[in-house]
Amino acid sequence: MLFTPYSIKGVEIKNRIVRSATYEKRADIDGLATDYLVSFYKDLAKGGAGLIISGNALVHVSGRTVPQMVCIHNDHYIENLKKITDKVHKYDSKIFIQLVHGGRQCYPQLLGGELPIAPSAVYDPSTKITPREMTNEQIWEIVDAFGHAARRAMQAGFDGIQLHGAHGYLISGFLSPHTNRRDDYWGGDEARRLHFIEEVHKSIRAATTECYPLAIKINSSDFIEGGITPHDSVKIAKQLQILGFDAIEVSGGMYEAGVKTAQTNILQKEQEAYFSSASAMIKKELSIPVMLVGGIRSLSKMQELLKSGVADLVSLSRPLIREPDLPNKLMAGKEKADCISCNGCMRFQKLDVVRCTQLKN
Repeated sequence: MLFTPYSIKGVEIKNRIVRSATYEKRADIDGLATDYLVSFYKDLAKGGAGLIISGNALVHVSGRTVPQMVCIHNDHYIENLKKITDKVHKYDSKIFIQLVHGGRQCYPQLLGGELPIAPSAVYDPSTKITPREMTNEQIWEIVDAFGHAARRAMQAGFDGIQLHGAHGYLISGFLSPHTNRRDDYWGGDEARRLHFIEEVHKSIRAATTECYPLAIKINSSDFIEGGITPHDSVKIAKQLQILGFDAIEVSGGMYEAGVKTAQTNILQKEQEAYFSSASAMIKKELSIPVMLVGGIRSLSKMQELLKSGVADLVSLSRPLIREPDLPNKLMAGKEKADCISCNGCMRFQKLDVVRCTQLKN
C-alpha cells in the first residue's frame, strides 16, 4: 500500500509517504526562500516523497519562533516561494505549505523585545516566559493574517495548506484547556476553544477556494496535566472534519512536555509510531485522510500501519533530514531508515542549518 497513489481533496499523490513539516533554517534573515532552500526541496522531491509539507511558514510577525524561518506574511515573499513549488513539481511530488503562528512559544529576542502573545497568560516553564493575553482585536488580526497567507500560498503554487495546530503553537494554544483559560467567545469550554480555528478556517476559505486542500496537524495529547488527552483529540478531530478540513496529521506534545514530540533512541520496531493508538482512534471516527508522524523508521512498520487502518499516510521528519532520498530507497527494498533518533538535528541554535549531526559535512 505504501507505494500506491492517494488523493487529498483531488490532489493526486504518487505514494503514501509524507515529508512532515520540518524547520530547515535555510531562509535568509528576512524570511525569503534562498537558492539553498530551493535546492533542499529539490532533493526531497527527487528523493521520492509523494507529499512534502514545508517547514513552518510565518503568517504574522508576532508569531516568530525561530530565526531564518520561511515567511509568508507579505506579498513580496510569493515570488521566491514559487521557486520552491516549481522545483518540486518537476519531480512529480506535491507540496503543501505549513502555516504557523508561534503563540506563547516565541522568544522576545525574535519579537523586538516584546513578550509573546497567547490565548491566556499561562507561564511556560520551558521558556520561562509568561505571555501576554491576546485582546479581541489581536485575535481577529491573526485570523485575517492566516487568510492572507493562504491566498499567497495559492498564488505561489502550493498544492495545499497545512495549519500547525499542534505542539503548543497558537492554534494548539487555543484548542488546549491548559493554555486557553479564557471565558469569552474564544474560550471557556470545549466548543468555544474551537472558535479560533473555526474563524481561521473561514478566513482561509474566503481567501482561497472551497476546492483548495486544507489540512491540519493536531496533538493526540499535550502530555501536560490539564491539557488535551487522546479522548479529547478524537472529539476535536471530529469537529475539524465537520468544519471542512480535508486531512489531519496526528502528532503530540508541546515545549513544556519535553521530548514527547520527537522521542529519542527509536531503535526497535516496537518503539516506532508512538502516537499510533491515538491515530487509530481518530481514523476510526473520520472519513477524511489521516496522516501519522512520530518515530516511524521501518518499511514493515509503515506497511503495517496502513494495512491495519491506523493511518492512510505515514509522515517522516527526522529520517528525511538524514536521508532525503529515503522514499526511493524504501521502494528499492531498504527496510529501515538510517536515523538513530539522537535529536542532534533539533539542536538548531548550535547548527548552521538543520541537518543530521551524525553525518560529516
